[in-house]
Amino acid sequence: MSKILIRGAKVLGGAPQDVLIDGGTIAEVGEDLSAEGAQVVEADGKVLLPGLVDLHTHLREPGREDSETVLTGTRAAASGGYTAVFAMANTFPVADTAGVVEQVWRLGQEHGYCDVQPIGAVTVGLEGKKLAELGAMHESAAGVTVFSDDGKCVDDAVIMRRALEYVKAFGGVVAQHAQEPRLTEGAQMNEGVVSAELGLGGWPAVAEESIIARDVLLADHVGSRVHICHLSTAGSVEIVRWAKSRGIQVTAEVTPHHLLLTDELVRTYNPVYKVNPPLRTERDVLALREALADGTIDIVATDHAPHPHEDKDCEWAAAAMGMVGLETALSVVQETMVDTGLLDWAGVADRMSFKPARIGQATGHGRPVSAGEPANLTLVDTEYRGQVDPAGFASRSRNTPYQGRELPGRVTHTWLRGKATLVDGKLT
Repeated sequence: MSKILIRGAKVLGGAPQDVLIDGGTIAEVGEDLSAEGAQVVEADGKVLLPGLVDLHTHLREPGREDSETVLTGTRAAASGGYTAVFAMANTFPVADTAGVVEQVWRLGQEHGYCDVQPIGAVTVGLEGKKLAELGAMHESAAGVTVFSDDGKCVDDAVIMRRALEYVKAFGGVVAQHAQEPRLTEGAQMNEGVVSAELGLGGWPAVAEESIIARDVLLADHVGSRVHICHLSTAGSVEIVRWAKSRGIQVTAEVTPHHLLLTDELVRTYNPVYKVNPPLRTERDVLALREALADGTIDIVATDHAPHPHEDKDCEWAAAAMGMVGLETALSVVQETMVDTGLLDWAGVADRMSFKPARIGQATGHGRPVSAGEPANLTLVDTEYRGQVDPAGFASRSRNTPYQGRELPGRVTHTWLRGKATLVDGKLT
């Protein structure tokens, strides 16, 4: 593999530097590095970040290849600056055995646009009744460390306790989709003023908050790790903040769409805004931003949820829940966190690379941009502003809530172990 010299990049938003890649490794970082024998990428003051890591992606394969495949999903990831994604278990068949997680892992290896780490199901068939083969999935070639029934909540406290006890033995983590099912029967959107005015079934904040409160107490009792998926309410923030103050091993994520969008958008009845957990209020959005800034919320995760056209282009009640997010996540974070002064680019690297890699134990990812480290990198033109056009997405699905919206920032280059997967905004 030839040498690559990235010239004049703002590493983590700092002063411009040159970064020399040799093979799959960062060989040198400094000023006025020699370009002899190297392909030169003129960074022109663009921001260089470690490759992004998404702890919450739905790749749909096996079983729903009409929505997404490992190939199309990893191409979307590379387009968005990601070098590693964690693939959720709600596939068909469910990733609840060593065989299925190894299939997903090998598909990721074959396609090569980013590393794919499967997430194993907590319970058999996501049914919440019997623990899945957690140990076998961990000991498989995929080496699963994160387990989740995402899409469904592990609502049985005894099952959740047993899962936390089981994964503790090998340092794993249970990622909970916090949704008390009895409190959300028939729910169509956030419970509040807008749902009352529209006459749509409400999804109350307490349905999320009650499960988080239970699970942080269970994690404390067991001495194990719990991760909260797509945290969405101000009340949930306070519970996580309290748990962390007690030394409980809890981490939490927020999605880009919950940092930007509110339930007021549901007044359009456009199913593109239908998501689980639902879009919340402006008060919740501001609380989530502040919590991400102060570290109460650890990471940004996309919850990239692709759906075929017919599952979203229909009446609201019949529409599937979910939004694609891999290709717009960094732009939304720039809009909501960087351009507002809540985070600098080093903070973005922490929330979108370093910490998700650490939580998921993604070897070789979330590493400093320094000599000797793997060359998993993304280059961002932070001065760019443009309208989102899903027609140009690499994802197989187009269900983005940002169509036609102007967002800042554009990923121009992505390198996976020194190999360019995205060059000048185009996939290789």
